[in-house]
Amino acid sequence: MSNMQLDTLRRIVQEINASTSLHESLDIMVNQVAEAMHVDVCSIYLLDERNQRYLLMASKGLNPEAVGHVSLHTSEGLVGLVGQREEIVNLDNAPKHERFMYLPETGEEIYNSFLGVPVMYRRKVMGVLVVQNKESQDFSEAAESFLVTLCAQLSGVIAHAHAVGNIDVFRKPSNLPAYKTFQGVSGSGGIALGRAVILYPPADLAAVPDREADDISEELELLDRAVTSVRDEIKSLDDKMQDALMAEERALFSVFLRMLDENALPAEIKALIREGNWAQGAVRIVIENHIDLFEQMEDDYLRERAADLKDLGRRILAYLQEADSSHRELTDESILIGEEISTAALVELPVDKIAAIVTTEGAMNSHMVIVARALGIPTVVGVTELPVNSLDDVEMIVDAHQGRVFINPPRRMRTRYKEIQKEEEQIAKDLKQYETKDAITPDGVAVKLYVNTGLMIDVVRGVQRGAKGVGLYRSEIPFMLRDRFPGEEEQRAIYRQQLSHFANKPVVMRTLDIGADKDLPYFSIEEENSALGWRGIRFTLDHPEIFSAQIRAMLKASIGLNNLHILLPMITSVSEVEEALYLLDRDLQAVQEEEQVKITKPKIGIMVEVPSVLLQIDEFAPLVDFFSVGSNDLTQYLLAVDRNNPRVANVYSHFHPAVLRALTCLVKECHKYDKPVSICGEMAGDPLSAVILMAMGFNTLSMSSSNILRVRKAICHIPMTDAQHLLDQALKLNNPLMVKSLMEYYFKTHGLGDMVKLATRIVSP
Repeated sequence: MSNMQLDTLRRIVQEINASTSLHESLDIMVNQVAEAMHVDVCSIYLLDERNQRYLLMASKGLNPEAVGHVSLHTSEGLVGLVGQREEIVNLDNAPKHERFMYLPETGEEIYNSFLGVPVMYRRKVMGVLVVQNKESQDFSEAAESFLVTLCAQLSGVIAHAHAVGNIDVFRKPSNLPAYKTFQGVSGSGGIALGRAVILYPPADLAAVPDREADDISEELELLDRAVTSVRDEIKSLDDKMQDALMAEERALFSVFLRMLDENALPAEIKALIREGNWAQGAVRIVIENHIDLFEQMEDDYLRERAADLKDLGRRILAYLQEADSSHRELTDESILIGEEISTAALVELPVDKIAAIVTTEGAMNSHMVIVARALGIPTVVGVTELPVNSLDDVEMIVDAHQGRVFINPPRRMRTRYKEIQKEEEQIAKDLKQYETKDAITPDGVAVKLYVNTGLMIDVVRGVQRGAKGVGLYRSEIPFMLRDRFPGEEEQRAIYRQQLSHFANKPVVMRTLDIGADKDLPYFSIEEENSALGWRGIRFTLDHPEIFSAQIRAMLKASIGLNNLHILLPMITSVSEVEEALYLLDRDLQAVQEEEQVKITKPKIGIMVEVPSVLLQIDEFAPLVDFFSVGSNDLTQYLLAVDRNNPRVANVYSHFHPAVLRALTCLVKECHKYDKPVSICGEMAGDPLSAVILMAMGFNTLSMSSSNILRVRKAICHIPMTDAQHLLDQALKLNNPLMVKSLMEYYFKTHGLGDMVKLATRIVSP
């Protein structure tokens, strides 16, 4: 080390010692090092042991806004590698390293040179200091020595800050802000007040949330019982395999038992419990630390043992979760939160105990959301910033009308939302009288209200609420619920059930509509722009064997009932319809010969979702029996907006002048050719827009069962003459908000204020 470097070192050490806080020390360090070493970036990451993450605490060269927010798991990136190895990592081409991880939120360019030095105190990693350069170069031994010396000095400062409790950046769950709002996407409307329950997969180490122990001695006892049970289980397996496996093949059982010795893994887990961690979290941390060590080993055999260690951890965790099922105990105020909640996980729970669902992932038309909507559970998805693992048992308000989630809301806000909740409950009671009424306007115009189905609960509630038929049966849902494509006979049984419940009433069955946000678990379609990709009829025509199996099943299911209508999704061109009709006619002939029965040919319709169809009605009309508007997709394609994207969700509106004018022209064209035209989707289920659709002349409105009574009440109270006048006014407006305000004003001034969506009531703290 040169005299100049020694002088620089002394100066930095003096400034650090003279600083008044840890944050100041870290800022001095990164700025002085960057200047002294002439590097583009200098950053310091500190280890948050509780969450097993390295948090960016100071930086010269990276985005200042990333400081205090960007973090890496101890097993992630080159920073994690430095911490795991507890040694220097010096690279001249960092992006090519297998552990390289780009963090866009840091605003960093691609820096080729990387030098990472662990900050150690008493053989324990406290953090990592990193310097980076754009140009490729190996940092010299002198540079390494310089940083090692500085890190040794810094480690004492960090350790002191830990000892006196001056590190306030590693927040515990209890230290969350008193009040915070998060924005997501509304999946299923409603209001809920309650406490968060984190839903995580059983025996999944990575998913175990952070949680403080309520009773340390109880957690220690739980661990002892779990470890004893796992020991007994492994001994039993060893005995069972005695004759089937050779001694060397059974050696793993002995290894497991040694690892479960009181002085091995259990001792490490207990140490973390005594520090305040709950048993499940302590198991996760210890097992993950050991897995990381195994995965770094050069010996292939030892490296593969990481999987065995993970299995051992899962076994312990399974017994802990069985003994302590608190994470599954639900009350009437339980708000389920998680990164992504599967349909299977949802239906296994007592759904009557779920007040609301909130997820960081997911889209508003995911299968889980469809199920939640059918069950009437308020749901918000895509809350990307929600810190799920730190919200266990936190008080929450979910406003699923607006897609908002409130953490630790103030008293005034809770009071206001309780009032809104009571209003909604009263509205629901008042609506029950419309279960037995027909949708007829005061001036005698009848409107047919159909139900959208997919699950049996949709059917049951649709019948209960007086639906006149099924306007859209989502046939993809049975496909989603399985781990393979269902066979023809399986499908026939499912379709027969749907058709039988609505005997003597039309049932419109849409052929398989997958792609975009409707992936099958066993047939995922990965595309850069899935909304414009391989979906709907495009997929089924490329797989005629799947299409034909479904058509055959539908035809067989309709024998003797004769209420089947078939709907083709995502139609773009005439040729697609012609090809589908050819396959349908062929399958009809085949089924009649096979079953030795005359089958009434079902009416065939196409979905109006793609704007190109709007301009080709005269060409489609001779080929099909009816048209059905998919309002959700048509609105998205007309406005070029992904409504599942929170950034642009506010642009999406079915009150947009372009949408209203397109639908008005469509109805006129369909009526010109004497073709019935229906509409399904959210637009049909919103009382404000349903009245406009009625005025346009739609023959049928099809909607979720939860919206039928609201729409029926609106129709029963609004004369067709008023509706047509409102439509005329709406078509002259150029702003969707003005159209919505027009409708809301009419509803409020004609005794229908309770029908105005509660989403319009913005609640502030």
